[in-house]
Amino acid sequence: MSPPAGVTILGSGMFVPDRVLTNFELEKMVDTSDQWIAQRTGIRQRHICAEGDTTASMGAAAAADALSDAGLDPADLDLLICATLTQDMICPATACQIVDRLGAVPCGAMDIAVACSGFVAGLNLAANCVASGMYRNVAVIGAELLSRIIDWEDRGTCILFGDGAAAAIVGATDDPDRRCLFQRMHSDGSRWRELYCPRSEADVPPDGVFNGKLDTLQMNGREVYKFAVTTFQNVIRDAMEATGLTPEDVKMVIPHQSNRRIIDSARQKLGLPEEKVYVNLDRYGNTSAASVGICLHELRQAGRLETGDKVIFVAFGGGLTWASSVWQL
Repeated sequence: MSPPAGVTILGSGMFVPDRVLTNFELEKMVDTSDQWIAQRTGIRQRHICAEGDTTASMGAAAAADALSDAGLDPADLDLLICATLTQDMICPATACQIVDRLGAVPCGAMDIAVACSGFVAGLNLAANCVASGMYRNVAVIGAELLSRIIDWEDRGTCILFGDGAAAAIVGATDDPDRRCLFQRMHSDGSRWRELYCPRSEADVPPDGVFNGKLDTLQMNGREVYKFAVTTFQNVIRDAMEATGLTPEDVKMVIPHQSNRRIIDSARQKLGLPEEKVYVNLDRYGNTSAASVGICLHELRQAGRLETGDKVIFVAFGGGLTWASSVWQL
């Protein structure tokens, strides 16, 4: 196959569970309040999976939605990338289970585990795969079932996270102007202990935070916040400088939804107007690898993104990792 003229996002989809857990309900579970959570994070509610839901079932629902939006059948997929830190099993990959649920056999399948950076990293990989000419249509999925690795007695983490999934179909186009203009993926592995999920006591670092419960998310909130505030604005600034974009050129910045104060701080320092930085954190909380994809789908469904728009995707997460991707849609 010869390389295509361009690469674009052909379709998008999402899935969130029906159950909504509000801040007021959390007040009855831990020592917190709706006012404190909203002021400190911007979160008002989050969606929580039912007993029968799995990461694969959510991811498959989002992918089916995206395929329908793109006007494609599962058989049209060449590769499926699933970004998740909450795999249903160690083996097989969640991506393989999604391929089976979709009926997309023999589509290639792989998981990537870079926490909240996963969807943006997946977009980057998909863009490169399609641009090479080796793949025509690639599904990128971010799916997380975080409620099952949360200690619901730890008010430092349980207020932040929600469950959900999102998907995008990245494919070839005859329009050379539609493409990924810039991408970067980074990590600082020396800081892994700031956000981790230990399986055994041997995984717990002597100098790391630990709530005493294995198989639950451990987070040094202060250090993660400091890292995110600095990294978030630097990554966006670097992407704009590398592509020569000004705030006027950018149609939308689609950021990982972690904390409203982090997003607002970066937006103000970069001179971006509020309407150009999408936020839905109040309705979903932090859905890790699903968050950027959920934002993308909501924007597309609302008609707020059009052909030719320049969009910046940016995320950061456990690892510690961070990624950016600039597209001309």
